[in-house]
Amino acid sequence: MKRFLVILSVFAVALAMSGIADAQEKAPTVVILKGAPLGGVKFDHAKHSKTEGAKCETCHHASKPEHPAKTAHEKCQSCHTKAATAPMKTNTQNAFHAAMAKSGLCIDCHVKAIAAGKAAPAAGKCALCHKKENV
Repeated sequence: MKRFLVILSVFAVALAMSGIADAQEKAPTVVILKGAPLGGVKFDHAKHSKTEGAKCETCHHASKPEHPAKTAHEKCQSCHTKAATAPMKTNTQNAFHAAMAKSGLCIDCHVKAIAAGKAAPAAGKCALCHKKENV
């Protein structure tokens, strides 16, 4: 009986570890954010995930009651479409940064990184992120 419990415990741990590995593998390595007139943005999801203090909830915020998420970490453009359609109020561009790229989710984080002496694309240098070949 004792041997059976040990084997069962080892099997349970192995099964749990495989579940963790599966969950980590489902996160994309690179995402192309499409639809911007200046060109798509090649977003290195893996790199940004490893940024100090990064949390999934920073970008994948909780869904709103009027537009519930289908999954815990849904892609931004599932809700934030090119033109905001009710009940959504925020279009794709404004979900990432304000119209003149002076503030917003991406820009605020980059400004913070630059202030900390880290390399990050700066506001106003659109072509560093937006590229026509990113389709």
